[in-house]
Amino acid sequence: MPDNMVKAAFVERLNRFAMLADVNGRRVLCHVANSGRLRELLSPANTLWLSAAPLPTNPKATKRKTTHDLRLVDVEGVLVSADARLPNHLLREAIESGRLPEFAGFDQVRSEVTHGDSRLDLLLTGGSSTCLVEAKSVTLVNPVGDERGERVALFPDAPTSRGRKHVLNLCNAVKEGYRAAVVFVVQRPDADVLVPNVASDPDFYEALVEANVHGVEIYAYRCRVSLKEVAITDRIPVR
Repeated sequence: MPDNMVKAAFVERLNRFAMLADVNGRRVLCHVANSGRLRELLSPANTLWLSAAPLPTNPKATKRKTTHDLRLVDVEGVLVSADARLPNHLLREAIESGRLPEFAGFDQVRSEVTHGDSRLDLLLTGGSSTCLVEAKSVTLVNPVGDERGERVALFPDAPTSRGRKHVLNLCNAVKEGYRAAVVFVVQRPDADVLVPNVASDPDFYEALVEANVHGVEIYAYRCRVSLKEVAITDRIPVR
């Protein structure tokens, strides 16, 4: 996490990638690196943590209008990472450090690789095996436990045609002989299980079911989140 984070209060979401926040009585325009609805996060009841945007190397050439980036949200004492750009980096770090036994044996990791008509997050290679991986950022957790008393993480929180396209691309990759995996990175520590959010996007759910039938691996991991770091900790079930 950046060292220059400041507390803020949510004011208004302007569009998918911008919002207004209040920092000590001053309105600031903030970049939201997450296209989800984030209704459970972007609320006046929650404390936001923002970082100041880096100074441009060429001020005359920059088109950036936002002065801050949304990093974390404190939801009733639980810190949640809201940056959807992070999961592929978190996943890569966890794989390279050998902390995920599901991906043991891969000694080379490449980011942002093209397969078919999609750009996927990771390509893992090792020995004679190759695995394509797509990471999905999860921030929504049902505050009320299910009938088992488990706290349920849900994905997606808004329709995602792009996510569906990625999943179907992984189906094709398996047919071509690749190993493939969808990894849900829950960017908060309080989830016990991940469940596809059928009500939010039934088409994504159907694509995920098809992927599972064709041999695409499906995993979910939760994270520890602090003002200093976000890191994958352990695997949780996908139901």
